[in-house]
Amino acid sequence: MLAISEQFKKQANLIAGEWVGADSGETIEVNNPATGEIIGTVPNSGKAETRRAIEAAQEAFQNFRKTSALERSQMLRRLHDAIMDNQESLAQLLSLEQGKSLVEARGEVGMSAAYVLWYAEEARRTYGDVVPSPWRDRRILVTKEPVGVIAAITPWNFPSSMLARKIGPAIATGCTAVVKPATQTPYSGLAWGLLAEQAGVPPGVVNILTGSASQIGGEITRNPLVRKVTFTGSTEVGKLLLKQCANTVKKVSMELGGNAPFLVFNDADLDRAVEGAIAAKYRNSGQTCVCTNRFLVQSKIYNKFVDRLAEAASALKVGNGLEEGTQQGPLIDMNAVESVESMIEDAVKKGGKIVAGGKRHSLGGSFFEPTVIANAKLRMRFTKEEIFGPISPVYKFRSEEEAIELANNTNFGLACYFYTQDLGRAYRVMEGLKYGLVGVNEGVITTAEAPFGGFKESGVGKEGGHQGIEDYLDTKYVCIGGLGL
Repeated sequence: MLAISEQFKKQANLIAGEWVGADSGETIEVNNPATGEIIGTVPNSGKAETRRAIEAAQEAFQNFRKTSALERSQMLRRLHDAIMDNQESLAQLLSLEQGKSLVEARGEVGMSAAYVLWYAEEARRTYGDVVPSPWRDRRILVTKEPVGVIAAITPWNFPSSMLARKIGPAIATGCTAVVKPATQTPYSGLAWGLLAEQAGVPPGVVNILTGSASQIGGEITRNPLVRKVTFTGSTEVGKLLLKQCANTVKKVSMELGGNAPFLVFNDADLDRAVEGAIAAKYRNSGQTCVCTNRFLVQSKIYNKFVDRLAEAASALKVGNGLEEGTQQGPLIDMNAVESVESMIEDAVKKGGKIVAGGKRHSLGGSFFEPTVIANAKLRMRFTKEEIFGPISPVYKFRSEEEAIELANNTNFGLACYFYTQDLGRAYRVMEGLKYGLVGVNEGVITTAEAPFGGFKESGVGKEGGHQGIEDYLDTKYVCIGGLGL
């Protein structure tokens, strides 16, 4: 009998309702980062397969766009139910290929379902307008229509929920989709094809490809049939996609890198701040775009916060994500380990003091100790660079104005967090921070009901909230004349 997680481990691509391999027959191995074990393969698809998927999506769009909002809402509700009915299987699969703990994996699958349910509701609320006409014999209508074929490219750190944010609004609006999940974590992406089939989504509405990022991405950005590209990943790749999409003037949504500050003021509730710090930093082993990159702590409580954070970080249980009780799994691969080590080496050379962790974990492989570095300085690399690992550099500040200036001193503007019990300060700091997401006395704030997206080089567009559906719609103005009025 297959293990629970095997039920959704599809080792084929979905094009026009058919599960197929790559034209070349080539495959890509997928490994479990906790053990190094090869857990399967997926097709190494390229340009030709991507073109067929786009053409299939375009053909399916001709009928799917005519479905009613109610029909699409009901379809998404069935998809939500399919996800929740299989939450444990999907969570095990996610943990198997990505490494995060089962607790986090269950939470991600649940969040995926929450996004789908949200868009099931929003599908029926894409209202237009009747505009008062300046002409007596004309009437003005403003309507919303699906943009057409959308392409979604998603990362390995949240392989399920990132797709929920893209497939959900696509189906809700009557768009069709071509999806490319990351090759490190393809099974959680391919599982969406099986779930869509269970929910009665018509063939060709959701197409899923694994393989060459340059070939699949290149065809997506070049092909004029694709009218919108939505991407979650690095700022470097996002900039490249923006350039490529310009040739066919596609709509774009980009959720890119971050450099999240976490500010702790002298008047903060220290217990709450440390609890929030652990959640905001070490979730998914620090491999999230919204996790804390820089801790900025006011001088009077600096030493106390560092001690408390180091104690809490050292107490985290590191292990295989599939083992109950694990709080931090492995990093995604050895490249990630070497990147983290390089940043720690840089910090120590420049005066940083390791007060917790600082090295590879005794479990071996890509496991790494939760790390806290005191005496962080602006000249250290992680001041400007995204860490994407379990390192907490702690900087010191003296005044509120200095804290805001330090927090904003970055090209990024995705998420930030701060802790204070002063109501006036809460408003001043909230309004001073140039970030798309702000957590006040909270370390985890993402929810389907609120818009998710950053400022500056952290991206364009929003996912979630009522704002998240707008980028999948075209607004059309209709002037009706000759009414004889």
